[in-house]
Amino acid sequence: MVTLNHFDLPQALEDKGGWKNEQIVDIFDEYAKFCFQTFGDRVKLWLTLNEPHVSANLGYEEGIFPPGLKEPGMSVYQVGHNMIKSHAKAWHSYNTIFRQEQKGLVSLALNSDWAEPFDPSSQDDIDATDRYMAFMLGWFANPIFVDGDYPAIMKSQIKARSEKQGFVSSRLPEFTKEEQNMIKGSADFFALNYYTSRKVKYSKSPLEMQSFKTDKEAEGIIDPSWPVPGVAWLAVVPWGLRKLLEYIKKTCNDPEIYITENGFSLMGPASLEDNQRCQFYRETLQEILIAIHQDGVDVRGYFAWSLLDNFEWACGYSVRFGLFQVDFENPEFPRTMYKSGKEYATIISCNGFINKKAT
Repeated sequence: MVTLNHFDLPQALEDKGGWKNEQIVDIFDEYAKFCFQTFGDRVKLWLTLNEPHVSANLGYEEGIFPPGLKEPGMSVYQVGHNMIKSHAKAWHSYNTIFRQEQKGLVSLALNSDWAEPFDPSSQDDIDATDRYMAFMLGWFANPIFVDGDYPAIMKSQIKARSEKQGFVSSRLPEFTKEEQNMIKGSADFFALNYYTSRKVKYSKSPLEMQSFKTDKEAEGIIDPSWPVPGVAWLAVVPWGLRKLLEYIKKTCNDPEIYITENGFSLMGPASLEDNQRCQFYRETLQEILIAIHQDGVDVRGYFAWSLLDNFEWACGYSVRFGLFQVDFENPEFPRTMYKSGKEYATIISCNGFINKKAT
């Protein structure tokens, strides 16, 4: 499985506005066609974009990821808009030019938390949870897997706030009917990156505050009972993946699903005896099995993040997700398998869990 774009762009394209510039749609299509033509005889699973939600929000809204811009409540939506159209056009190029001969599949990797109301008896929290999921997952999933357009609650929320703020139209761009027809159905499978879950509370936002976060009016909270062994945002909630998989099945027309990222973080030098991570993978894979056999979710594959401790963007090398430990202090960067890597390798080789009592 090959990803065509993972967060950053060549500087020459950023100098022209990056994902904000609508010309990126045709440029990305030409790049995708080059890759399909050059590597498609070997690559049969393609992802056009990795986590467009993260690229748009952290790159153009909060300025944490490339290109590091802070343009709240505006660029984030234009960037997402152009990313969706770029993906769809590349998918159609593959479908019309390369699919018959190469027989591959094309999608994009969407990240999402699982979310539940902080107070299940509060209608405000229930509605906020719906918005949380719409702004995170539905923003990209709804146009591609459902009806070619943004979720209704996302459109109405941003439009209402935009009008009250004095804008003549919504800050969320609109797709033409032709674009909607192009976008709808432009994925051959659902690629999901899942890491964590949130309890969601209604968060009323003053109108003078213009941003992606305030448009959402929903605050994601980590339940104190959920362990946070590594990076602060990643509460470990394996059962949230099962619920998210079932949600995707119900809301996105029961697609074939590949879990393209899922992992467990540790901070700083980590022991090779990473027992917590071992437990995480056991529990997570069990939740996926339940989703398949009890909930009827069509899960086709699972990718652990990550093979190696690596460069984790704004966190640098301080956060470790690997199945192999990397010694970053040694210029040779020697690699040693964690205990979790050994257990995961056994699961892969056996295509399932070993019944130790039987052996």
